[in-house]
Amino acid sequence: MSMADRLESAPAKRQQTLEAQAKEAQRTIDELRARDALKTQFISNVSHDLRTPLAAIITHAEILREGMLGELNPKQRDSLSGIVNGGQQLLDMIDEILTYVRSASDQVNLVCMLNPPLAAKKHLTIERLNGDDLPLVYADRDKIKHVFGNLIGNAIKFTPDGGRVWIRFSRRGREDEELVVEVGDNGRGISRDHYELVFREFAQVDASPSRAHHGTGLGLAIARNLVDMHAGTIWVESELGKGSRFFFTLPLNPPRD
Repeated sequence: MSMADRLESAPAKRQQTLEAQAKEAQRTIDELRARDALKTQFISNVSHDLRTPLAAIITHAEILREGMLGELNPKQRDSLSGIVNGGQQLLDMIDEILTYVRSASDQVNLVCMLNPPLAAKKHLTIERLNGDDLPLVYADRDKIKHVFGNLIGNAIKFTPDGGRVWIRFSRRGREDEELVVEVGDNGRGISRDHYELVFREFAQVDASPSRAHHGTGLGLAIARNLVDMHAGTIWVESELGKGSRFFFTLPLNPPRD
């Protein structure tokens, strides 16, 4: 190989080395993100599991302390007060942990993580198409998580085996003042004359006793109420046999007084 050839191939080799290093770095980042998501879910699950029995202990200790099940002497009441106070301190600590987990986690990813069992059983693909740089929205985290959970859960439920569910984000408005969230699927779809029906309380598109999917018919009605509370809108675009796309909006600007 001539000197000229060696000089020409050197940048190419450096480029290949840099690309390999970039791929390895991305693989490491993806692995760390996955581990962090699992850690967050584990902490949240454990905290919830601890909170429920602890709240029950505090409640029953208060019942005993107040003499609802019989009179107590002063020492017994003092002992129960210690149980109540200590339990409340632990409960406050658990609530702090849950607050941290909620603020630290990506709620969209968390909702997607809660649905894999059914999705895996049906061999569905759940994709988040964009949104890594989502702007801040002014919303109640738990209520919007409920909306996400309902829409994604419905998409999984009504999409046949081997189907696809996706989440996409965009902005709309003259000054991009709204975030538009889309949850779509390539399932059985909804006829146009049922668009409004699906958002009514206790309504079922298929109300026959032999229907494949049962429910109260409240899920989308609740979702619409929660979106309305945020001054947003929710709607569906669908075609029978070609899937559905549910959309809802959230404000990107703080509410005006």
